[in-house]
Amino acid sequence: MLIGRLGQDPELKYTQSGIAVVSFSVATGLKWKDQEGNWQEKTEWHNCKAWRGLAETISNYLKKGSKVYVEGRLETSNWEDENKKKHYKTEIVIDEMIMLDSKGDNTGGGNGGNYSSTKPAGKPASTTTDDDLPF
Repeated sequence: MLIGRLGQDPELKYTQSGIAVVSFSVATGLKWKDQEGNWQEKTEWHNCKAWRGLAETISNYLKKGSKVYVEGRLETSNWEDENKKKHYKTEIVIDEMIMLDSKGDNTGGGNGGNYSSTKPAGKPASTTTDDDLPF
């Protein structure tokens, strides 16, 4: 379970059999005061993907900067490049998504709807600008 903001617009693709899959990243942050009393900040990036109807909902209604709650499971894939070097990628496969931006706040989240891979889509989202992003 994560709450964060999208780092870029979701990228929607279709498999050869016509199944929708969307990829996007979510930023989560932590702020704290160090021993000297100065504010420190750390941002973590999480690779996410979703399938089928949920993928299309995310692609249609979320944009860069949208605040979102996502729930899912971790999935790690691995592959070798042409130099036989092994690479790994861990993604969150999203099962549930809730848009957390309220209507009309211009952060791209839409109506604050709750969506899962089995629920229908909601209303369109508003747009966001880079100036609205906290990172």
